[in-house]
Amino acid sequence: MANFTLADDPHGHVPVMRDRMAELLAPSVEKFGANAVLIDGTLGAGGHTEHFLTVFPNARVIGVDRDPNALRQASERLAPFGDRFTAVQCRFDHIDEAVADNAGDIFDTAREHGIAGALFDLGVSSMQLDQEERGFSYRGDAPLDMRMDQTQGITAAEVLNTYSHGDLARILKTYGDERFAGKIASAVIAEREREPFDRAARLVELLYATIPAATRRTGGHPAKRTFQALRIEVNRELEAVENVVPVITDLLGVGGRAVFMSYQSLEDKIVKAAFNELTTSKTPAGLPMDLPGTEPEFRTVTRGAEKAPADEIERNPRAAPVRVRCIEKLNPPQPTR
Repeated sequence: MANFTLADDPHGHVPVMRDRMAELLAPSVEKFGANAVLIDGTLGAGGHTEHFLTVFPNARVIGVDRDPNALRQASERLAPFGDRFTAVQCRFDHIDEAVADNAGDIFDTAREHGIAGALFDLGVSSMQLDQEERGFSYRGDAPLDMRMDQTQGITAAEVLNTYSHGDLARILKTYGDERFAGKIASAVIAEREREPFDRAARLVELLYATIPAATRRTGGHPAKRTFQALRIEVNRELEAVENVVPVITDLLGVGGRAVFMSYQSLEDKIVKAAFNELTTSKTPAGLPMDLPGTEPEFRTVTRGAEKAPADEIERNPRAAPVRVRCIEKLNPPQPTR
């Protein structure tokens, strides 16, 4: 693998831990050789995929995103790589259907040999955050949409205007860890009776008025937790993370690796629990060795959750919260006779 150093992305986005992601996937790419197919399950601006296609000249990548705008822009960026890159529009936990149903050499190889490696850079992409009109950011005044795929699903405005007090408080507390979830839910319901919510600035104004001043002075922007919670609810992000772990681990070939990059604790807890289950022997406790057929089918590659190095965080502050976990598929356990 070529030795690349982190540099500012010419498309305006710095792929988090770009070199480390390639390092984690390199042994699998080498093992699969000419049959190495990678999945970038959260394609976004295409920065990670561009790097993989550059440093792994024999590998091919299936790029997945539910956002048609992201797919179009990334496909334009990756066009120089020709048929080594293929774009698929779907939620990433449906990638098994895409691999099963699509025709073409890259999908035939994936079906025959299994996937060599997969990357899931979870959460909203930098590109989406920077597109103010999408409504993800609390720093502008855009329609409260927040859908990664704007052709389907409910908007953040619909959540605010239709959910009960209990449901609003639940998502704010669960997905945003918001201390004042109940108080904010009450304020939203009172305000929507006067006029339905439709734009971000009005919600931000309500949050400033509702959250106590002493709290607003610490812990970052007072709207951060509410906007995160609404985005997770609108896109059913945690459901997708729960679903995708068994999907991608089933698609991996022997020696294939799956890497997950989580930016908030709820995502990382889901990935950690799933990886623990996959890497634990099914032999009953107390026995001195694994019984035949009960050995774990995966091993952990990372020790716990890796973090971005300090120098990268200094250059790219969006790397600060990331937690990285990686597993590798082993030979399947032999059944008992």
